[in-house]
Amino acid sequence: METNIAYLLMIVTLGFFGYVGYQVTTNEQIDGDSYLSARGSQNSIRIGLSLFASGMGIWVLFGPSEVGYYGGFWDVTGYAVSAATPFLLLAYVGPIIRERLPSGVTLADYVRMRLGRPMQVYVGLISVLYMFTFLFAEFTAIGKGMGLLAGVEPIIPILAVAIATAGYTAYGGLPASLATDRIQAWIVLFLIVSLLLFLFGGDIGGLLSDAKAYTPEDIQWEWYHGSMSDMSTFESGLALVIAITAAEMFSQGNWQRAWASESDEALKQGAWMAAALVLPLVFVMGVLGAAVAGQGAVEDPAAAFFYLIEDAGPLFIAAFIVLAVALVASSADTLQNAIVASISRDLSDGNMGIKGARIWTITLMIPAIFLSTGPTIGIFEIFLFADLLATATVAPVLLTLWDKVSAKGALSGALSGLLSVVIYGTVTADVSAGFNYILHPTNELGLANLRVFLAALIGSAFVTVVGSYAMPDES
Repeated sequence: METNIAYLLMIVTLGFFGYVGYQVTTNEQIDGDSYLSARGSQNSIRIGLSLFASGMGIWVLFGPSEVGYYGGFWDVTGYAVSAATPFLLLAYVGPIIRERLPSGVTLADYVRMRLGRPMQVYVGLISVLYMFTFLFAEFTAIGKGMGLLAGVEPIIPILAVAIATAGYTAYGGLPASLATDRIQAWIVLFLIVSLLLFLFGGDIGGLLSDAKAYTPEDIQWEWYHGSMSDMSTFESGLALVIAITAAEMFSQGNWQRAWASESDEALKQGAWMAAALVLPLVFVMGVLGAAVAGQGAVEDPAAAFFYLIEDAGPLFIAAFIVLAVALVASSADTLQNAIVASISRDLSDGNMGIKGARIWTITLMIPAIFLSTGPTIGIFEIFLFADLLATATVAPVLLTLWDKVSAKGALSGALSGLLSVVIYGTVTADVSAGFNYILHPTNELGLANLRVFLAALIGSAFVTVVGSYAMPDES
């Protein structure tokens, strides 16, 4: 496709989202609370569409198909399930937390009420690390995606998306993000379903046969990959469910939408709707990645899905450009406002006004753009490190629903989750291996290591319970 046409499509799409985000708040007076929470303003359909759109970043064109390319049935299934489980947890835990803290904005707000300021800061730091990693990974992906689709320089779409989304999000806050989410969700649903029907409609039998086949070049190796008929990846698939579900509990965009819901029922129905939309979509994208592997090894497995559409016509590519921009904008604006919410409420102790929040929204783009275009960073390993921190902390946080949990017990549990990983590595190998697992929680094949994540989860939960009995809060 002509690069000028690609630029035009990108600019028009971003301009439309910017207009929607600006218009929804231009005639309204937004205070600090509504800027970060849009409290009680969204019905179930709006919440469902917003959770779906904000959760479906451009990663869906890269992540599932790469997992499908390398992994087997259980890796693909685990990835799909892990995309839906955070919404299901939100559907049932969200109403409880809303009832206990009606004035909250982030999960760490609730953590502070139950466990005190130190634990709030700890949870806030993990949240910011995870969400910021997600943000610059999205920028990296749109640069790569636009390069693959239209041969454009990656820096141009990265800058365009960063400027446009930060502009309307800084101006309108969460209300602007929610308004654009609804439009983006319908665009994503229409385009991705249409494009998938086009792909499957051509030769569905051939695609499924390719998905079941092993990569031909692997015939000489003992380890095969890229086949949906491979059932040997159950452990890594389960590890993905634990890791991603835990990490998404610290994605404050989901929690902001919990308080933005007009009622508990709206939150529950909206979260179920998002889960029902996300799970089959991610699974199908994983199957397509396996189909690419079955056709033969490719140079860049992270872009496996794009090899299926490399010979598509210009109209098909044009639709994909609009889809890619809608996907990245829907997640980027959510992450921008959620990061600022966590900095404002959790790290700066609620002392930041709207002006400061707007400045932070813009300022965050500088390191995000730098990291997405500058040094080569192993995004997958950074995600796994953030996932491990979250896995070591999610049990102490969820145990706040238990009346007997104490502040010292929960903080000890969160730190012991990481210590449990070191102990696991020491017992199975040596001390250096234990510390290495914290930064690199993978197995010998480079897949998520189930035992490492279980050590963090079980160790943190055990110490939290024991510590809460041993060190109860003063009454």
